[in-house]
Amino acid sequence: MALDCGLSSAVSRSRLLVVGAGGIGCELLKNLVLAGFRHIDVVCGCEQRRIDLDTIDVSNLNRQFLFQKNHVGKSKAQVARESVLLFCPEANITAHHDSITNLDYNVEFFKKFTLVMNALDNRAARNHVNRMCLAADIPLVESGSAGYLGQVTVIKKGVTECYECQPKQPQKTYPGCTIRNTPSEPIHCIVWAKFLFNQLFGEEDADQEVSPDTADPEAKWGLGEMVIQESNELNSDSGNIKRVSTRAWAKSTGYNPVKVFNKLFHDDINYLLTMDKLWKTRCAPVPLSWEHLEQQVDSKGVPVEGVRDVPSCGLPDQRVLEVHEQARLFMGSLLDLQNELQAKGNGAELVWDKEEKAAMDFVSSAANLRMFIFSIPMKSRFDVKSMAGNIIPAIATTNAIIAGLIVLEAFKVLTLQLDKCHTVFLNRKPNPRKKLLVPCLLVSPNPGCFVCSSKPQALVRLNTTTMLVHTLQEKVLKERFGMVAPDVQIEDGRGTILISSEEGETEVNNDRPLSDFGVRGGSRLQVDDFLQDYTLVIDITHSEDLSPDVDFEVLGDAPTCAPIPKTDATPTKANGAQAVRPSTSSSHSLTPGQSNTPIDLDGNDGEEATDGKRKGTPSPQGFGRKRTHSDSDAVALQSDDDLILCD
Repeated sequence: MALDCGLSSAVSRSRLLVVGAGGIGCELLKNLVLAGFRHIDVVCGCEQRRIDLDTIDVSNLNRQFLFQKNHVGKSKAQVARESVLLFCPEANITAHHDSITNLDYNVEFFKKFTLVMNALDNRAARNHVNRMCLAADIPLVESGSAGYLGQVTVIKKGVTECYECQPKQPQKTYPGCTIRNTPSEPIHCIVWAKFLFNQLFGEEDADQEVSPDTADPEAKWGLGEMVIQESNELNSDSGNIKRVSTRAWAKSTGYNPVKVFNKLFHDDINYLLTMDKLWKTRCAPVPLSWEHLEQQVDSKGVPVEGVRDVPSCGLPDQRVLEVHEQARLFMGSLLDLQNELQAKGNGAELVWDKEEKAAMDFVSSAANLRMFIFSIPMKSRFDVKSMAGNIIPAIATTNAIIAGLIVLEAFKVLTLQLDKCHTVFLNRKPNPRKKLLVPCLLVSPNPGCFVCSSKPQALVRLNTTTMLVHTLQEKVLKERFGMVAPDVQIEDGRGTILISSEEGETEVNNDRPLSDFGVRGGSRLQVDDFLQDYTLVIDITHSEDLSPDVDFEVLGDAPTCAPIPKTDATPTKANGAQAVRPSTSSSHSLTPGQSNTPIDLDGNDGEEATDGKRKGTPSPQGFGRKRTHSDSDAVALQSDDDLILCD
């Protein structure tokens, strides 16, 4: 069906920016050129992808149809452009193999475009593009998919809520003492194994220590404390515990696989057993030594009598290996990674990648050995990879549907019919009205949003005597508030510069606590990110009662009330000419027992009143709160497939 003259003219004149060229991005580029769009820029890459920005992997080929086997290792943006030009040579496509957070992609760059379309797979990049579109006042079509579920929405400054108007579900974290001392689930052991990879081969992080945590509040030792102190004073070739970093200890042994194995799975476990109180209500771990395992297999690695072995059947990655097989896999991958690290030279680091065989073998075997020790059922390599890589399987048809919906919403934006735009949910199964696609009213801006409100402001609780300037910059400003290059000034009457984005100006402040600069409860910080054209005022609340695993808390993150959407059922074209628009209120047209959970791009379910009705008052401009629907399998959506975080 041909486009009408007005829409066709708008399409031919528009210039689009597509951010991302993965599962959704490939389908979207194909749809755009076939719909008549001819001027498209594609940016693909994110700073979080530290190895290759965003290059094609073999695992992409089953759903990213612009790529073929001979493209593996090449830039997604470049190859996507070349593939599209094969069937639409008249298209003018510019590919950027770069991070969208690069300083070159500033507000002036975004102002070149008529419309921006996100096809991203991580929250940090989404936050950044959201802010750049707000600063440039350019409409943004946001999207995401997760398995059979998907979502598309439109963001317009001052008219709809922005991507950050509602608080997102935080990444799920686990207490350090649970990871290091008392794992009870497979994911605890997998997180420990990924920490171990970084401690031995990657970027060392004090928050990712794998040795027993002596500061565990549960570990009130009795006689065991004396045993530990005596053990720490010993130094033998058997890998006894010394209070040095894991990396330094491993280097001192030459990464001797037997010594590393015995330290991690025998000596450290014996150390844990001396923490008497930990095991009063838990099943105590059983130390595992290499010598003990060798007694259970012959010289060829074949189990001797009494050691169960399961015949190989099915796909190798889906078989749960026996403990002696896990041990040999651990030793082999340890040596492979050591050789890879040495080949990179002094000071080099490895970055964990689930697609790298040695890295995945190492994490899978280390995690399973720890599961065995703590009497947790072991997992196949396939299962460990799914959990370690935080994967929700990709569905090619989901990406295709979402890409089609993006183009349909883009048509409405280009013809200035924003009042007809919707947030559209793709369900796993039909809702009570037998619809898989559920259109919902767009939402008006949240007046309390710390990004798009007229005067963005946030209240942060922290301990000013222990919070370092570097921690404020990395964890609070960059990680929590999504800034790229923040500048921080203390509103103390003197305009003290605490953090500068100019290299070398304030690095000397990094390891000093905020209190050294007069920051205390009641202090106010003005934070500017000139790349994002974004200013945030942070009010500081001092607290010494934060839990040990919490560096700070953002207070008043969510609005205290949410407006009620329109509850009148208005006929609209949705999956059919006479479809009825579904309810936006959990109290509207629901029968007892029905589920009515919203899907958000990052799993925000909204606030429910005690009577089951959505709190608040009607929203202005004809926009309502996010529409809910009856798919009980609501998930936190990220784009495409494999960055659904354990968050």
